Amino acid sequence: MGQTPRALEAFASQRHFFGAELRRLREAAQCSQAKLGAMICFSADLVRRVETADRFPSRKFTEACDAALSAGGALTRMWPLIEEERRRTRTIPGTASPSAGGTSGHTKVGERAELVRRVAFQPGVLDRAALEWVTAEAGSLTQRVDAPARSGWVSEENLQAAEISLAMFRELDHTFGGGRVHAQVQHYIEGELNQLLAASPANEVVRVRLQGLAAGFFELCGYQAVDTGAYGLAQRRYLRALRLAQSAGDRVYGGYLLAVNIAHLSLHCNHPEPALRMALAALTGSETHATPAVRAALHAVAARAQARLGREAACAAHLDVAERQLARSRAGEEPPWIRYFTAAYLADELAHCFHDLGQPRQAQRHLGAALAGLRPSHVRRLAIDTALLASSLATAGRIDEACATARTAVDHAAATLSHRCVQRIVDVQVDLDPYRGEPEVQELGEYVRHRLPSAVV
Repeated sequence: MGQTPRALEAFASQRHFFGAELRRLREAAQCSQAKLGAMICFSADLVRRVETADRFPSRKFTEACDAALSAGGALTRMWPLIEEERRRTRTIPGTASPSAGGTSGHTKVGERAELVRRVAFQPGVLDRAALEWVTAEAGSLTQRVDAPARSGWVSEENLQAAEISLAMFRELDHTFGGGRVHAQVQHYIEGELNQLLAASPANEVVRVRLQGLAAGFFELCGYQAVDTGAYGLAQRRYLRALRLAQSAGDRVYGGYLLAVNIAHLSLHCNHPEPALRMALAALTGSETHATPAVRAALHAVAARAQARLGREAACAAHLDVAERQLARSRAGEEPPWIRYFTAAYLADELAHCFHDLGQPRQAQRHLGAALAGLRPSHVRRLAIDTALLASSLATAGRIDEACATARTAVDHAAATLSHRCVQRIVDVQVDLDPYRGEPEVQELGEYVRHRLPSAVV
């Protein structure tokens, strides 16, 4: 074994042996941990933790290291033993116990995802990720393109096909929810997208576009993980998207990921303080380069976090900036990925702020604007906003209207496969619980039992 900074008992476990062997191969290739991480699109910290046996390697990580270090399949052949040890020792925090059988190591994509599906959201890792992003130079993870990889070139045609696929997956996600599309997106990432990332781009322009496109796929995959209730998995995918955006040198998209995705996830998991820090970090790191719609979105997230913390004045200040910035926006001058952020979407953010601040009338006013501006195909958003309107009506004591509105929300939710929609329907019923003796509330409970059994409380 090669000499290591931290001594390993190489035969203490399969994981220790793998770590020692990975370090030996890396050092033989005269490759630093940071350089290897950049080559395989994983962090240098993950390389370090795998080498020191602090983390089990994923199959994707293993195969990428094998290719980057020209190990001839030596690492990949070890992976089934590593996976078996992982299952046996259950070292992933919060993961459900593995079922009996199926221990061959050749785990399917869905089964691998299930291993981390219940990993808890970890707000403690966000500050470091945000600091690294704020202080890093744009494009600091970029790699030089000087020779084709064995898997071939990435061409303009490859990128166009991938962009069409991403647009299609996004529209399907809006309509049917992450539960019905997540597996297909994950399969695409594991197949076509990873093949593109493993190949050499035809030129620097193609490389930058590929990294940005890959970030978009991981953002969508993270959003769908939220929609299935897999918050720890969503966090990992969002952070991967952030690294890819940095590799593409796209500071504005990185700020968007940090605020609109990662901070929103933190809010969803009821951690408003780190959510606010992520939103403010995004504003610090990208606002001077951001377009008006992006600035509006970043300030809207900061407002959401301030509202959750009960800070009405600070919330109002961010909302004022968001409204003024969005009024300056021109669709043709905005990045394609932010063009969804219209007045209707800002109205949705305002409604959530006022709902959290305990101002139901204001929330109802903005929800009316949000719902009026949504396309009929965006069923998940219709379900969530209609359910929030029902909760707001319940808070205001308008029980008949709340129950009627909640029925509409249930109908929308039943057309999707979305954990977020189900949770919103549960929230409505909780808000109506003080009135559980009323006939309308009892009838709503029966309607939920019939139309959306997963939301029964």
